[in-house]
Amino acid sequence: MTIAEAAWQARLALEYSYARGRTTLTGREHSGPLLVQKALYPEGDAVCHSIVVHPPGGIAGGDALELALSLNPGAAALLTTPGAGKWYKSGGTGASLAQRFDIGSGAVLEWLPQPAIVYNAARAAVNTEIRLHQEALYLGWEITCMGRSASGERFGAGELRQRTELWQSGRRLWTEYARLAGSDPMLASRAGLDGCTVSATLIAAGREVGKDLLAHCRGVAPDAGAHAGVTLLPRVLLARYLGASSEAAMHYFTALWTLLRPALAGRSAVPPRIWAT
Repeated sequence: MTIAEAAWQARLALEYSYARGRTTLTGREHSGPLLVQKALYPEGDAVCHSIVVHPPGGIAGGDALELALSLNPGAAALLTTPGAGKWYKSGGTGASLAQRFDIGSGAVLEWLPQPAIVYNAARAAVNTEIRLHQEALYLGWEITCMGRSASGERFGAGELRQRTELWQSGRRLWTEYARLAGSDPMLASRAGLDGCTVSATLIAAGREVGKDLLAHCRGVAPDAGAHAGVTLLPRVLLARYLGASSEAAMHYFTALWTLLRPALAGRSAVPPRIWAT
């Protein structure tokens, strides 16, 4: 069997709709090993919580996954994952994850996955496209650990490519492209990762962030030894983290989310129950 024949090709498309005070999962299509568990309502009917599951547990060379989320006007959905994602060592063939989010007028999408670990010699590409309609809101993050530092493994070979595009009502709000190779000097450079094994970005987009909220976010301190910063662009707030612990990165972002969610979505922060398991 060839690598191409052994690889997983998987797609999950979800549609959320809002009616009579309740957000429901009204559309679900999947092929391959990418699934969603039942709809959860830990904070009432208005917000639908979902857990995206990839049964193989990791992404290997040749795998191609696609996650498509569509929120109809007024819907509110929070999605997360049951545990850390994994990009396994590749024999030379790349693997990819395409994420396409369409957020209708006044809708709120929160994409809060647990950290992803990029194994040494993995070849990974993550492409994310977020399209917001008028007064839609996106709150999301991406936490990446280069190598398995807890096991003493460094990211000395392989490649990670990341592309994120953010649009609202046909207008580009923000775009970022990144490429990191195992031998890249940027991994150690002060202009790059500064020797840190964990890099992360949080995005709050689609609605205006006031000066007081920005100040509160900048007042949140990361763990000792880590680097963090918050930048405000028109209708986009970005938070960055560089450090040595994916758990600490998630703790920092959760603290920011606790501030951003009430201010921008009008709801107190209710962490997904899966985070506590």
